[in-house]
Amino acid sequence: MKALVLAAGEGTRLRPLTSNTPKPLLTVAGKPFLTHTIDALRGAGVEEVVIVTGFRGDRIRSHYRNGEGTGVSIKYLEQKERRGTAHAIGMAEGMMDGPFFCLAGDVLVDREDLLAMKGRYEAGGTNVLAAASVEDPSRFGVIEAEEGRMLRIVEKPESPSSGLINASIYLLDLGIFPRIRETELSARGEYEITDSLSAMAAGEGVEVHQLLGPWIDVGQAWDLLNANEHLMSSQERRIEGEVEEGATIIGDVVVEEGARIRSGSYIEGPAYISTGCDIGPNCYIRASTSLGPGCRVGNASEVKNSVIMAGTKIPHHNYVGDSVIGERCNLGSGTKVANLRFDHRSIRVMGKDGFIDSGRRKLGVIMGDDVETGINSMILPGTVVFEKAVIGAGAKAFGMLGPGSKVI
Repeated sequence: MKALVLAAGEGTRLRPLTSNTPKPLLTVAGKPFLTHTIDALRGAGVEEVVIVTGFRGDRIRSHYRNGEGTGVSIKYLEQKERRGTAHAIGMAEGMMDGPFFCLAGDVLVDREDLLAMKGRYEAGGTNVLAAASVEDPSRFGVIEAEEGRMLRIVEKPESPSSGLINASIYLLDLGIFPRIRETELSARGEYEITDSLSAMAAGEGVEVHQLLGPWIDVGQAWDLLNANEHLMSSQERRIEGEVEEGATIIGDVVVEEGARIRSGSYIEGPAYISTGCDIGPNCYIRASTSLGPGCRVGNASEVKNSVIMAGTKIPHHNYVGDSVIGERCNLGSGTKVANLRFDHRSIRVMGKDGFIDSGRRKLGVIMGDDVETGINSMILPGTVVFEKAVIGAGAKAFGMLGPGSKVI
């Protein structure tokens, strides 16, 4: 069986994390996000994955190549013009030879849901669309269904008739391609797969599978924390690196070969310590923390519920909570990242169009690559720091710091 993964987008809402790295390669639970997707597809019987690339597609191709080490064969298509999801899927006509999974590259998917969709297709021989239940369906494509079969998808309705939305996970047969060729441009100037599916629902039929687990769409940087927590909740303990006497490791912690845990370190699972990490002595790593390759967490530092990417150093007397930090950052001694408002309201984050409510009671910093902080600097909750910024000794950072900016 084959699968098509749509991974051409620029991930602008995830900046600064995607300023240098394509969204599918952002690390969660010790692996690039796309690797978790490939693992789930392989577990559902997929043998070949076709990835539609665009922004920094060369990095995706160089990372996965032909699929060596993934357990599947990988091929690529390049979407040079972003003309919508139907256009991206239509590019794969001729590469698919039967029913295939199709999913967005920024949506978390569980193997169990893929297997359930596969079983439903095999029982009924018709297309299957995954649906998720959300609190505010008006922000999404709302599914109207009857007796488990889709009638239509209504994009962002003011008064949703259903609490189920399109989860952007499909099991399609080859009949989708003629429907895509018939699809007209939408009001926003794109070819929408939801229009193609609505036409197919009126003809061949589309069944609706409600997801068994949570639906996590990684559209904002803090969604990586949600995905990280979910993925780590099912990981199993694996200790392959060096653990010195006097270190304490509790629960489902992964320590990869080539990592070193020094005496006095205290690590609570689930946590992921990648190869090349140097941890301790005398530090505290709390649950749901993922450390990328070559990270350093040193003496008297505490990291909690965070995603820290490759080569970043948190070396002395630091606190980092509920944060996502890019590659090769360096926190000066005493740097503290606050993650909680005094009034305990949810954290608001500044974006290009104003403040966005993250919906999270605790959220620290969203930090791009190659950022440096001085000793005893302070970063307030929900701060966004773009790549190569500098926060000076004793300085307080809040709001949004642009690329290469300095706070003194």
